[in-house]
Amino acid sequence: GSGKSTILNLIPRFYQTQSGNIEIDNQSINEVKIETLRNSISLVSQETTLFDDTIKNNIKYANEFATEEEIIKVAKLSNSYEFIEKLPNKFNTLIGENGLRLSGGEKQRISIARAMIKKSSIILLDEATSSLDSETEAKIQEALNTLTKNKTTIVIAHRLSTIHNADKIFVLKSGNIVDSGDHDYLISNCNE
Repeated sequence: GSGKSTILNLIPRFYQTQSGNIEIDNQSINEVKIETLRNSISLVSQETTLFDDTIKNNIKYANEFATEEEIIKVAKLSNSYEFIEKLPNKFNTLIGENGLRLSGGEKQRISIARAMIKKSSIILLDEATSSLDSETEAKIQEALNTLTKNKTTIVIAHRLSTIHNADKIFVLKSGNIVDSGDHDYLISNCNE
């Protein structure tokens, strides 16, 4: 309720800014074609959108030219490969509308594989590990660490442990930034 997801949704221009400006590399996002902007961004959110199609096509959705080798590689990097190989038709298994045949953690890993295959330079993570058990969260966190390596990453999280290694953390309250710093600074100094 403090505006975290709203701020995140402004970056790919899902919402238009009413005032102010958002810049990437000193260029306003409003001066870039929306298609160009969105091609450089991958979003992994708590609410994963999957299609009533195969695992392979759900991963490939982010890059229609992806090869079989690339699909297998991102499945392994996202910790999806093991559970995919256990499915009746492996990568050709139909997952049902919005992935109803998959668990929450499996859906998240497919979403991460999709973000990996897109190869975008900016990663947006919106509560990507919330509502998962600790074992699944550990697998997802490992996949996210691979996804975000050497990428500009903006993470929305309630738990500070999720963003422990962030360069800079902003604490929001009622739509305002009330503090910022690295993890150690905020643990010692932030009262929010």
